[in-house]
Amino acid sequence: MNRTTGFQKWHYMVETPELAPVYPDGCRDVLIIRETGKRAKVVLTDFDLRPRAAELSPGTEITGFRLRPGSQVDPRVLSAIESRTERAEEILGNELAIENGPEAAIVALTLPGATVQSVSTDLGVAVRTLQRRFRDQGLPPPEYWRLLSRARQAAGLLAGYLSLAEIAFLAGFSDQAHMTREFSRWFGGSPAQLRRSPAVLDLLAQPALGNWTDEQISTR
Repeated sequence: MNRTTGFQKWHYMVETPELAPVYPDGCRDVLIIRETGKRAKVVLTDFDLRPRAAELSPGTEITGFRLRPGSQVDPRVLSAIESRTERAEEILGNELAIENGPEAAIVALTLPGATVQSVSTDLGVAVRTLQRRFRDQGLPPPEYWRLLSRARQAAGLLAGYLSLAEIAFLAGFSDQAHMTREFSRWFGGSPAQLRRSPAVLDLLAQPALGNWTDEQISTR
């Protein structure tokens, strides 16, 4: 991740046809997509509410910029990147140098034991005011960030030695069954199923909501 601009650059080359899994992570990505014989196009992904699969064609090359949770990008910036893709980092860095979202509230919502009410109180605003601020920024509601963060933090513990019941307790779920329901919602499978899938755990361990560099909100 680039600490000064709040994004992480990544690159991927598609060798064979793929259905790539995508899991909710609280982040948007600016993608520069190059397909054989076509002009590069720039896409801003949306916030995922449930797991999905992205269909990728062989020969596709993707340069991505994962944005800090909650970050937004003006459409004019996307147009500028499309016009000069070689300057994408510079253009995006200038845009993100100015904080343009309720990042403090998002980080607060990822803290263990946080509720929308407690975060609103700490920020000195009413719950409806906080909800309106998120809506006005084009962001999912506060509860989205709280629930997704808790599920992702729990998923981050699956690679360790703790039992599922212990993970559910540490992550703040009422019980293991509650955690299982939330995992099915966000990740399309139970904690036990994810624990048996190192590839999925690797995807969930990438910098995102709850484990972004300098956020470091962990239940360990």
